[in-house]
Amino acid sequence: MSPRIHLPSGWVTFVFTDIEGSTRLAQLLGSGYRPVLWEHRRLLRDTLAGTDGAELLTEGDSFFLAFPDAAAALTACLTAQRALSTHDWPTPEATPKVRMGLHTGYAEPRDGEYASPEVHRAARVAAAAHGGQVLCSAATARHAEPLPSGASLLDLGLHRLRGFDDRERLFQLVAPGLERQFPRPRTADAVPHNLPTQVTSFIGRETERAELDLLVRRHRLVTVLGAGGAGKTRMAVELAGGMVEAYPDGVWFVDIATVTDPGLVAFAVAAVLGLRPEPGRPMLDTLVEYAAARQMLVVLDTCDAQPAACAEVISRLLAGGSGVRVLATSRESFGLPGEVVWRIPPLSVDPQPGRTESDAVALLLDRTAAARGGRPPDWAEAGDLRRVVRRLDGLPLAIELAAARLRVLSAGQLAARLDDVLGTLDAGRVVPEPPADRGWMGNQQDTVDLVAAAAGAVPPSAAHRAVQRSATERHLTMQATVTWSYRTLGPRASRLLRWLAVFAGPVELSTVEWLLDDDPLDPLSVLVDKSMLLAEPHASGSTYRMLDPIRAYAARRLVEAGEEQAARDRHVAWSAHALERAHLGPDGRPVTLSLYALDPLASELRAALRWCATGGSARAGLRLAGGLDQWWRERGLPREARLWLFRLYGRIAETGEAIPEAELAAAYHLHSLHAGADGEFAEELRYSQRAEAAARQAGDAGLLARVLAGRAAPLIDMGQFAEAERVCREVIDWAHEQQVTGDALFAIYNLAELLWRRGALNEAAELLGAARPVEAARPVERGRRSVDMLLGMVALARGDLVAAHEHLLVALRSRMSHGYHGRACDTVNAVAVRCAAGGELSTAARLFGAAQATRAQLRATPGIYGSYWLERQAELRRVLGDAAFDAAYGEGGELGLEEAAALALAVEHPDLGADSIRFRTAGAAAPRQGGPGRQELDRRERA
Repeated sequence: MSPRIHLPSGWVTFVFTDIEGSTRLAQLLGSGYRPVLWEHRRLLRDTLAGTDGAELLTEGDSFFLAFPDAAAALTACLTAQRALSTHDWPTPEATPKVRMGLHTGYAEPRDGEYASPEVHRAARVAAAAHGGQVLCSAATARHAEPLPSGASLLDLGLHRLRGFDDRERLFQLVAPGLERQFPRPRTADAVPHNLPTQVTSFIGRETERAELDLLVRRHRLVTVLGAGGAGKTRMAVELAGGMVEAYPDGVWFVDIATVTDPGLVAFAVAAVLGLRPEPGRPMLDTLVEYAAARQMLVVLDTCDAQPAACAEVISRLLAGGSGVRVLATSRESFGLPGEVVWRIPPLSVDPQPGRTESDAVALLLDRTAAARGGRPPDWAEAGDLRRVVRRLDGLPLAIELAAARLRVLSAGQLAARLDDVLGTLDAGRVVPEPPADRGWMGNQQDTVDLVAAAAGAVPPSAAHRAVQRSATERHLTMQATVTWSYRTLGPRASRLLRWLAVFAGPVELSTVEWLLDDDPLDPLSVLVDKSMLLAEPHASGSTYRMLDPIRAYAARRLVEAGEEQAARDRHVAWSAHALERAHLGPDGRPVTLSLYALDPLASELRAALRWCATGGSARAGLRLAGGLDQWWRERGLPREARLWLFRLYGRIAETGEAIPEAELAAAYHLHSLHAGADGEFAEELRYSQRAEAAARQAGDAGLLARVLAGRAAPLIDMGQFAEAERVCREVIDWAHEQQVTGDALFAIYNLAELLWRRGALNEAAELLGAARPVEAARPVERGRRSVDMLLGMVALARGDLVAAHEHLLVALRSRMSHGYHGRACDTVNAVAVRCAAGGELSTAARLFGAAQATRAQLRATPGIYGSYWLERQAELRRVLGDAAFDAAYGEGGELGLEEAAALALAVEHPDLGADSIRFRTAGAAAPRQGGPGRQELDRRERA
């Protein structure tokens, strides 16, 4: 530097410039680099010559200048950048990208140079800039008045410059002719990350967080898979936020959803890391070289937007250096070596041990309180809130949207509306237009576009912006969320998704094959890989489950495709087939009916019935309802059964569908039984009469016998016992004449009960003995073991505890084994009477309490035994005393039916007792009716 140059003193603005990527540019241009370098120097000197700036140092591609005036310094930098950008360079790749940094501080020159920390600060400001960018410190911004015409300073926030402990506020010069969008400044932030700031609390998922944390620490590539709205992004950001200190070179979040072209994925990652393209070199190579020597965690979000490009970037990053780890979120896996796939489960809808509420309910409570201005939901809404989260399958996004609806609806109203999941959750949602200036994170795609354009890639376009808005909006409604995945499906996979919407619950592979009548493995794999279906492995094989919000979306698509009629009719056919299979063994032969086999089918059969009652065949619906005949009553659901039948009758009237008289008779007969179980005795009699009329029209003797066998039930319910007995005898005799005795079995049971009631015990026992082989020959009825139950009641009335014990436990064991819960309650009550008669008074009270609790839960009517149970309980209360009886009865009320049955089955056999009648001497007095247990009760009562 010539000593004749005047160096400013006092408040001096220092300017540093250099060419970004000069080494790579020199390698690219070879001998052509020197002319570019000289031309760059000439342009800078020409633009700075008319200013007061003093050139202190020119070395290679760098300039160091000092200005007495901050505004003049900024004007000079602006003029220089415009000259560089408008110059006609040999090729676009040869264009030098010059970064400039300014800082103003108090300095005095000595011996033709500045020995001041302000110079170093200015150099660090320049080092933080990108090619084409002009950065300045807050001190320069304060002194730079007036700014050049049309120029402004954009506040980039506080940053820690390398080598300085404090933070410096940096500003970017913005003016016409200058680039505006750049990656974050290259500064040494104390916390190197760009993770999005969350505005809501993170609820639950402690177990999942711990599991995922362990995987990320052990493996270099972990992919979080899940359906749209499952909370993948939130989980990844929450986890990564706790790992910042573990990665010296940072934790960096990249949203791939905003990337509009596969070739721009590497640019998106580079933009987040503060990298610019190097002339003549693929961006991915620059990225890999940068990451090779660093220890950092890259969080790639929504990789399913560009799966192949993401897989390439991840593979190259991991191969380029051992310090890089990747946590990706996607709706499908990459299939890369070393990839660990972790599927995020929905939020738990059942409370964990030691907790009062599940994670799903806790999230809904938190968000509902926020939606209602801080007011938590009323405790009375708790049950409906649990219904809501179960209906939404614990899907976090759906729960968040549901909470927003609770601003205008009660929890009960919301739960009632969730049959239309999408319509309810998305109601009133308005997708906003993105604001003009969205800040650095919002402008990530703009940055990627501009960086890519500088490298000769696809320029920004309106189509890119549309995709960007789509990516941003995909979590604003459930429909947009699912559409994001649906549009990536091929024809076979999308059709399978639509057709699977007709199922209400998980399906097996064989079920999918039935539905499509084709090999579904390929499209099924696609849906599982893309998280549209959840594959749940079991010992017997995997099942495939669709979350309810996805099912609602697929059902809409099914209608739009004009496929609903065909798909739902196919589902009805499958339901009928499944119902038939439940009555058959592996060899195709009838087996004893177990209602447990019908439990898993219930939701599917309800879905099929709904279609039959609204758009399908009412005749098919009547057959399905008939297949669930005993299940409705044994599960305490006779009212639901009646409602389905009423709907099917309405469908028949609407369509005029022809129903054979035999099938109508069967439906009316079942309706009568359901009405009786529901306490609607007039309706019971009315439908019994209709069933008889239709059965006579059909001319089927067996059907008529079954219908007539049920005629006694309404008479018994109305207290007309003598008439009921007459009807039973007539039906039994007629059925015997027609050789359809098995079809009159219900009349035999009713007659036996009536005989027991009036004390005709020998006749009842004889009748039941003859009925045993008939019952055993009928698989639909033998699981109930009604003959043993009734023989046990006869034995109780005779005082024969041994026979009572044996018959009742056989009946109870069979009824519990085959799922006859309502009838098992009667048997538990009968065992309670046997215990009271045998002196086991506390056990008897507990069993009475347990039976009553289950009966109340099933909403079952008392039946013919109701008054008998009450009498025995009253007698037991007198002996035990109110306090002891109530305590034991209350304990029993806390037992479930299985626990109560286990208690009853554990009752000791009477033969094992010292006072068993089988060990009495021949001269001992025979017990009177009521047995030794009754004598013991009498003795205790007298005492």
